[in-house]
Amino acid sequence: MNEFILEKEVIVRDEIGLHARPAARLAQAAQEFAAQVWLQYGSMRVDAKSVLDILSLSAARGATLTIGAEGADAERALTALEEIFNSFTRGE
Repeated sequence: MNEFILEKEVIVRDEIGLHARPAARLAQAAQEFAAQVWLQYGSMRVDAKSVLDILSLSAARGATLTIGAEGADAERALTALEEIFNSFTRGE
């Protein structure tokens, strides 16, 4: 089985930052994949399958985060999370 690491940068565009509702959507989507999936903000790297971990980033509007994934379905996981992340709108 080929396992590899992928990463993609995204910007928090929601005017109130990365709050509970989008964090829950990201975590729920990440849980659908076997790959290890994480979010990184500065030096802090957290499990993207955990709502509380995502919220602990306290990422405000304009913050640049890295979505990372490692494992057999890493590419699919990264694409899915990036699409969800970029779909967030004001106050969602």
